[in-house]
Amino acid sequence: MIERLTRQIAFILEIDKMKTILRQNVPITEPHRQENDAEHSWHLAMMALLLAEHADETVDVARVVKMLLIHDLVEIDAGDTFIYDTAAHHDKEEREQRAADRLFGMLPADQGADLRGLWDEFEARATADARFAHAMDRFQPVLLNIATQGLRWKLHAVTADRVLARNRVVGDASERLWTHLQGMIADMVEQGHLSAGPKDAN
Repeated sequence: MIERLTRQIAFILEIDKMKTILRQNVPITEPHRQENDAEHSWHLAMMALLLAEHADETVDVARVVKMLLIHDLVEIDAGDTFIYDTAAHHDKEEREQRAADRLFGMLPADQGADLRGLWDEFEARATADARFAHAMDRFQPVLLNIATQGLRWKLHAVTADRVLARNRVVGDASERLWTHLQGMIADMVEQGHLSAGPKDAN
């Protein structure tokens, strides 16, 4: 039992590093700094608690929250890969699989297998729970960009057509949220905070 507790505590201390992994988005009230992975994961978990009623299929909210709290742990080793950086995605899966092996391997075997199973399920998106968790993961950065008038989209010259293409998975879990998201993006284009993209350029 002491060895089990020692491994659990070592894992708890290791994942504190989540607080140092910076993402591309910024907190709404602190646009001078980037949010970190721990903030992101907490925000997603709260979103799942509040928005699960909009899922197209019934989801187990507790399982979704677990997925959202662990899905980015691998970025402790693999780093955050910007969703619109296509070049950086070529080895993303390999980097994250190695990280998952190391991190979940730190835990007692039963807990490590349980969390690794949830992480694999999230990545595969083959269940209603995983699809909804993915929808939250994609919806949150869009909300933060909208709330900051497209601050980080403008910095990286991201256009509306790319935002829509990369976030279509929201519709795999909730047609209502996807429809609402499309409307918000259209409003951003109309307000001049987001370029429509090459196909609509004059």
